[in-house]
Amino acid sequence: MSDKQWFEMLENPVANEVMQAFFKFQKEEKLTRYKHLNQKVRSGQILFVGSSLMEHFPINELQQTLEDRYIIYNRGVGGFLTTELLSHMETCIFALEPSKVFINIGSNDIGSPDYKRENLIVNYEKILQQIKERLPRCMVYVMAYYPVNAEVHKTTNENLNKELFKTRNNPNFLEANKSLAILAEKHGYEFINVNEGLVDSAGNLKENFTVEGFHMWPNAYSVVFKNLLKYL
Repeated sequence: MSDKQWFEMLENPVANEVMQAFFKFQKEEKLTRYKHLNQKVRSGQILFVGSSLMEHFPINELQQTLEDRYIIYNRGVGGFLTTELLSHMETCIFALEPSKVFINIGSNDIGSPDYKRENLIVNYEKILQQIKERLPRCMVYVMAYYPVNAEVHKTTNENLNKELFKTRNNPNFLEANKSLAILAEKHGYEFINVNEGLVDSAGNLKENFTVEGFHMWPNAYSVVFKNLLKYL
């Protein structure tokens, strides 16, 4: 789908409603698949959880080059908000009984028109508190939000660019990261920033790393993976 088609869909109420219904179906389908897969997992392993930026992390392919490999389960769901993860903690986290959890959730909250950082932090704290109560021995790593690049679309569709990055921007992510670092420390968890090597001289996500300004190609995840290795 071209940028023009995507923006026209956003502006068309009927098309937008169809698109939202499709996204909802996709989320439900993934959650159902995860419930089936959870019957076969080994407890005490590593878990990745969050939204599409975690779902798209090709962690098990990237680790094939390692001499010692890990068992890592990915329960990311594209489009997930913090409220949605809170509604599906059993499927996405607790059913797996992990020993380590890496969380990347909230970028969609920040990208929402009604975004408020205080609401994001309230929801995030509920997530961490529930993990603390249900999995007291689990190590939790709160991942920093990745940078974005709002310049990628400027030469194609200025209106789409404004819509996509109105609140989903680097200043908001940096401020949210500061709050997450404080929140993680409060709960005895570790806030990790594995973004080294992702940004250009202007502080934006490198253009060759990004699909449309915020989702990332595997070459970007390869950089993140190297930065993440010491935590695995």
